[in-house]
Amino acid sequence: MASLPVNGTKLSSGSPIVGEAERINARIDRLPATRSIWMLVFVLAVGGWFEFYDLFLTAYVGPGLVKSGLYSTTTASFFGFSGLGAFVAASFAGLFIGTFCLSRLADRFGRKTTFTVSLLWYSVATFVMAWQDSASAINLWRLIAGIGVGVELVTIDTYVSELVPMHLRGRAFAFVHLVQYAAVPAVALFAWWLVPRTPWGIDGWRWVVVIGSLGAIVVWAIRRRVPESPRWLAQQGRLEEAESVTHALEAKVMEQYGKALPTPVERVERAVTVGKARFGEIWQPPYRRRAITMLVFNLFQAIGFYGFASWVPTLLVSKGVTVTHSLMYSFVIAASNPFGPLIAMTFADRIERKTLIVLSALGIAVFGSLFATQSSPAILMMLGVLITLCGTLLSVGYHAYQTELFPTRIRATAVGFVYSMSRLSAMFSGFMIAFALRHFGVEGVFGLIGGAMVVVMGAIGFFGPRTNNRTLDDISH
Repeated sequence: MASLPVNGTKLSSGSPIVGEAERINARIDRLPATRSIWMLVFVLAVGGWFEFYDLFLTAYVGPGLVKSGLYSTTTASFFGFSGLGAFVAASFAGLFIGTFCLSRLADRFGRKTTFTVSLLWYSVATFVMAWQDSASAINLWRLIAGIGVGVELVTIDTYVSELVPMHLRGRAFAFVHLVQYAAVPAVALFAWWLVPRTPWGIDGWRWVVVIGSLGAIVVWAIRRRVPESPRWLAQQGRLEEAESVTHALEAKVMEQYGKALPTPVERVERAVTVGKARFGEIWQPPYRRRAITMLVFNLFQAIGFYGFASWVPTLLVSKGVTVTHSLMYSFVIAASNPFGPLIAMTFADRIERKTLIVLSALGIAVFGSLFATQSSPAILMMLGVLITLCGTLLSVGYHAYQTELFPTRIRATAVGFVYSMSRLSAMFSGFMIAFALRHFGVEGVFGLIGGAMVVVMGAIGFFGPRTNNRTLDDISH
């Protein structure tokens, strides 16, 4: 098997490793969108379904945690660890650790191994969390589970961007989010049924959490269906493995396509650095400006996105809706989550990613401001659906966008680093939203969200590069 001569070596365009890596990329980018390609995307998305279930259960088990006496809705102090804000914060603290500290494992050990281990990690930790009897213990296991989720989300994004051809990236990410966001109405439905009840004497919120831990059952079945990223293998100098994976994929696609595959587009080979990823490369041009832009973006988008998504039932209760009805209304709102990605599949590769992000953030700001002033349940649900659609469109756009901005060999490391800022922001957003809700009401909450969206629009609109229908290599250089 071919391997790298030295870790971190910069090779010229004439190097056989660089040339083969370029050819592997070109062969993948020319593949038509057949059933085999979509099945790979679907299998990865199924793993992400459980991550999204966990990510969004915070909002829907919140009323049950308060009802059980384990947490209070608000606290007298800003950092009150017996309040629901602490549960939200524990989730995002774990996500921050996973994305910032451990996502680089996907660059070191590969996308497939990291994908499998992180899904198993989350499932086990979530199951343990379901049976804890104190706020501190729940917070601890929530943090541990969040670490696995954080690594998984970055790995899936990286994996998808490398397995699909360039003309399909936007739609592929929209499809992944369609499957992943299907978890949101599922968790909302389970919460609506179970949280107000105590089946077999066990609090309903515990059953909702246990359902989310079932990812451990499917993890090995998923693992057998996905290959390692051939782009990553080639960058690591594992050329024979990269060739084997690419050839197998081409054979399946050709069989389904029914005719010869398009000829790979010959591209200019460039001098690149291969071997072990170094964090310092993120701060070299042109990645430095991109990293700073995405750090600012992620810092503020999380306040807007999770400020609503993680607090839907609680915000409805604050508008005078009962706990039982708030969960029902929340289910209606949650059921709209898959429709944003479904809509995005029709235009995701025709509209610039940065344009989609800016327009989605604008929608969240406008509809959120209207939500704060209404009291009619029907209007609240309608505006909640519109905020949710904009939020999912924003998510589709930026998850694809940030994976495109960095080269294959440091993609997971860089994406994990910039994405970790959203986890850090979301961790404190739990306390911020609780504080704003206590002192300024729902109007204060959406004032905070609207301001965050303005910063998001400025960061991406003015400083984000264009990426649509460009190869990952072209964008990287």
